[in-house]
Amino acid sequence: MSSVGSGCRQAFMRALLDEARKDPSIFVVTTDARGSAALDDFAKALPNQFVEAGIAEQDAVGIGAGLAHSGKRVFVCGPACFHSSRSVEQVRVDAAYADLDLKIVGVSGGVAYGALGATHHSLHDIALYRSIPNISVILPSDAAQAELVARALARRRGPAYVRMGRNPVPDSYAPGAAAFEFGKAERLREGRDCAIVACGEALHYARGAAELLAARGVECRLLDMPTIKPLDEAAILEAASDCGAVVTVEEAYAKGGLGGAAAEFLSERRPTPMLILGFPDEYLPAGSSDELFAHVGLDSSGIARRIEAFLARLGAGRAAP
Repeated sequence: MSSVGSGCRQAFMRALLDEARKDPSIFVVTTDARGSAALDDFAKALPNQFVEAGIAEQDAVGIGAGLAHSGKRVFVCGPACFHSSRSVEQVRVDAAYADLDLKIVGVSGGVAYGALGATHHSLHDIALYRSIPNISVILPSDAAQAELVARALARRRGPAYVRMGRNPVPDSYAPGAAAFEFGKAERLREGRDCAIVACGEALHYARGAAELLAARGVECRLLDMPTIKPLDEAAILEAASDCGAVVTVEEAYAKGGLGGAAAEFLSERRPTPMLILGFPDEYLPAGSSDELFAHVGLDSSGIARRIEAFLARLGAGRAAP
């Protein structure tokens, strides 16, 4: 497994502060989330480019939309669980429908707030936001990639939703090797027995599973898919063609997220056996992030077991007369 690096939210906000120093049109709006979103340094360094809306997510998006209409480049930052529930109407109408240069940055997403229970889990956000026209959906996998995402968004016009976690995560890339390009997957491992496509901070569990499977003689191609929308359809199609089976892994409900996007595309272009691994359609108990991943079989050993069973079923089906 890779070494543990720093948190995505800290890396993202450091890069955003650096970009905002160079571009006074960049504004940050937050919802009493300076600590949660790692914005203390930004607020101190650039108070005239920082707006505190208090615990009022709908108002924050409305304020951000007003700033964007006046030519500002706006990042609305706060807990993902609230920006994928309370402020959805404002994001859909004020940001997406108006096609504004407004980015929603959801921190502590997925089950990062696991100990606070289901009210603070944001597992539906990927399915939600990828269904809204005009919005890009981005999940960086580690701190180095989160920095690249921040810099790319500081230069790219239009609405977007970015989701990241809370705690330090293992490095997905070697020092200096991180990559990010809109709509492009990164191939991290070769293999032809199946293709594993993962996104966000679930990538390190998928990578661990690929390593466990390799030790058992099963070689899996591993793709990092940081943008769910736009999806790298060419990489998905190539993986399906080369490997004959595709497994998706995500820190989201299994319905409607990365797996849904890949299945929708492949069903029309190249029907392919798929295993969609995500969180089940139920409310989860309270627990740490690692505990919840293990609870639903999405830790590395659980993913490896489920892929082995999937490939065994495929092999039995293909061997049948």
